[in-house]
Amino acid sequence: MGEGSSRKPGRAADPLDLLPMVFARPAEALAGARDLLSSGPAPHDASVAHQVIGIWERDFGDLTLAVGHLRRARSLARRSGDADREADALAALGVAVVYTGRTAEGLRVLDAGVARGDGLTAARVLFRRGRVLWILGRHREALDDLRRAVPVLRDADDTIWTARALTLRGLVHLAFGSTEQADRDFVAAERLWDRTHQDHDRSVAVWNRGGAAFRSGDLPTALRYFDEAARRFEALGTPAFGLNIDRCDVLLAAGLADEALQEADGATALLERTRGQSTMKAELLLIAARAAMAAGDPDTAVARAWAALRLFAGQRREWGEAHARLVLFRSRVATGRISGRLVRDIAAVATRLSELGSPDTVQASLLAGRVALALGWPQDADRHLAAAALGRHRGPALARADGWLAEALRAMAAGRGRRGVLHACRRGLDVLDEHRLALGASELRARATAQGAELAALAQRVSLRPGNARGLLVWSERWRATALAVPPTRPPDDQELLREVSAFREITSRLESARSQGTPAPALEREQRRLEKAIRARTLRARSEGTINGRPFDAGALLDRLGDRLLVEIVDVGGDVHVLLCGRGRVRRFQAGRTADAAIEIDHLRAALRRLAYERTARRDGGGPAGRRADERAAERLGLLESGARRLQEMLLGPALAHLGNGPVVMVPPGRLHGVPWAALPALRDRVLGVSPSAGAWLRADDVPPPLGADIVLVRGPGLATFGAEVPSLASRYGEATVLEGGTATAPAVLKAIDGSLLAHIAAHGTFRADSPMFSSLRMDDGELTVHDVERLHRAPYRIVLPSCDSGVMEPVGADELLGLAAALLPLGTAGIVASLVPVSDQAAVPLMVSLHEGLRAGMGMAEALRDARRALPRDPLHQATGWSFTAIGAA
Repeated sequence: MGEGSSRKPGRAADPLDLLPMVFARPAEALAGARDLLSSGPAPHDASVAHQVIGIWERDFGDLTLAVGHLRRARSLARRSGDADREADALAALGVAVVYTGRTAEGLRVLDAGVARGDGLTAARVLFRRGRVLWILGRHREALDDLRRAVPVLRDADDTIWTARALTLRGLVHLAFGSTEQADRDFVAAERLWDRTHQDHDRSVAVWNRGGAAFRSGDLPTALRYFDEAARRFEALGTPAFGLNIDRCDVLLAAGLADEALQEADGATALLERTRGQSTMKAELLLIAARAAMAAGDPDTAVARAWAALRLFAGQRREWGEAHARLVLFRSRVATGRISGRLVRDIAAVATRLSELGSPDTVQASLLAGRVALALGWPQDADRHLAAAALGRHRGPALARADGWLAEALRAMAAGRGRRGVLHACRRGLDVLDEHRLALGASELRARATAQGAELAALAQRVSLRPGNARGLLVWSERWRATALAVPPTRPPDDQELLREVSAFREITSRLESARSQGTPAPALEREQRRLEKAIRARTLRARSEGTINGRPFDAGALLDRLGDRLLVEIVDVGGDVHVLLCGRGRVRRFQAGRTADAAIEIDHLRAALRRLAYERTARRDGGGPAGRRADERAAERLGLLESGARRLQEMLLGPALAHLGNGPVVMVPPGRLHGVPWAALPALRDRVLGVSPSAGAWLRADDVPPPLGADIVLVRGPGLATFGAEVPSLASRYGEATVLEGGTATAPAVLKAIDGSLLAHIAAHGTFRADSPMFSSLRMDDGELTVHDVERLHRAPYRIVLPSCDSGVMEPVGADELLGLAAALLPLGTAGIVASLVPVSDQAAVPLMVSLHEGLRAGMGMAEALRDARRALPRDPLHQATGWSFTAIGAA
């Protein structure tokens, strides 16, 4: 929101035309003001020129220089004897002084501007004072100024200033949580801006529509508006730090805390380099503190919150100060520093936030209740939790979920029985389900579940009692791999996305070629990062169709479907491993080891498999002393691997081992344990063994009917050590298979061929991206085929075999969700996957793959065929390790 006259910008023959131009065409306005000053103008016109330069420096440049120019503008205005000119200059100066952090002085200058002006000019000054009051969090006073200003501006038919006032009024409504009123004001302002040449303000209108969408819970629409606004600001060459803040808010709501922290810190660094607004720096530090807290870094959160608090206090901004204190207290609690005084301090902040009308009142009362519970103060805890629980029926989804969490904690502390606790947990998770269903991107849906992790964990703890194994199963399934129950939203007609994906594929291919030749390619690397960012931004903006695959999880239906199979669901409750043995009509619970210990042992086991694969592949000495020594080392490593596998087996299964029997087993681990090479565990390696992200996902996969056609697709990508030696052998066996290789295995051709196929075998180099799982890929002839590509399939292959390295790896995110290639295939209709969990030897994988397909052609399921393929391998360490590195995912 800028300032100036309402005259249409043109060549600025009248100096006053420069004022609206400072936001319509900032660079042109700045040049015009400097030209005007060089001509030796009279005080009135010189005042306008200095005000234009001051506004430009205030919003886009150096705040110290801005104040200097605006003081000069006020002085020249006074010399001109024009009261309206002086009032306008005072208003611009007052805003800049507040931006420096000198709040009281800035408000005095604005008050003087209101008193000095008359009529339309006074209304414009009232608007600017209202804007400052909004920045300071004094929203009711801001609304009072706007109620006085808007009618005057409308009566004067002042399009620009009326639009600015409506925009500001919408922002005040947002602060009060009135999203519908806010959006009405933003829409009305946008219509007015369309009648002007104020490009900057039109960009702000788009930005504000995004803010309203976010507050109403529509994250994809918010991201779409914010990205469009950012594009417009970039074209204008003007930074928009407030947009960075709002975008960080959306990223936090979507569970992307690390990205929010990076964006906030980056914007803060830029602001400091340009000596920008102190008020904006406080806002950026506050959002950075919240992001650090959400990212699990309370020490960084404390540092950022303290810095923000000092700035807000110095600027006398009660709204910001109260919110900074809340984040500071949350961070202290996360570091374990609690005390009785802290409870009182948090309660005082909750009271102040309530007086200010902030939606974060719920979070503050919830925090006070938690700390009181930890200190053993039941009466205080109940009072604070009851206050927080009032928010469960109103406000944004995340605030309502916090309200239900407070109600659950209150019921648990009061000993009102498990029913009351579970009811509150169920209602809170239902609220978050609504929130997630609005998200079209599978990544957002997966990460957003972090918001419900505590509700789900609380329900699990309450269900952890003798004789209630089935209840624990139901609650473990309630918030596990839920993103896989909703198919990703695919934008098949988004031509811009298709162009970006194609360009990304070409750039990665060229980059790989340059790297293979040892040639530095910084320009290609920058373009790759730019395209990754653009593709991801576009996919995150996708809206959901709001549908869920299948029915809610039913333990009885699971037991009926299992038949002679056992489903072993491993549950992490408070760091302890609990094993739920499902089958033969009942669910039994056993307690095993500690999750943290198992995670360490998993890393050791995976590292041992990698060493066996790499060392034996790299050194093919044949006979002689060197070969014998290599064989001895491999046998020694295999022995160590066997020992580790037995230890891990005890940690993960414990007493449940004695009850596994000899039949088929489906393992359902929590997200953080999904990297287990299950076939390496002695009790599991010689049986039909499948893996699933959840029992519900296994049921849905078991429901998937095979396609009517019998299309078999065999793909051989470039650069394989064996040149995909199994593909010609498989082609001769399948006869009518579609074979893509030698330049025909391009990403578009592969996607078209495998869409809806019965079976696809893709022999290609695989890359798992832990930093960005959606860009995990398979290398095709024209570049990388990523998870983003796979999500564009109408129907994934019924069965798919991925012999490439790491193709079965999935990244745990959110509460208990997974991202990766396999996670993308399951909700799209794939019933069974065979993939590797660690890098494997191409040579040793060939006979395994040929044997696997022999079993599939004989009518076996994926898990059974994989077991028999392992049995057929040579008994040397390399082949054994290769067999254990593959897993069957799904139900087919």
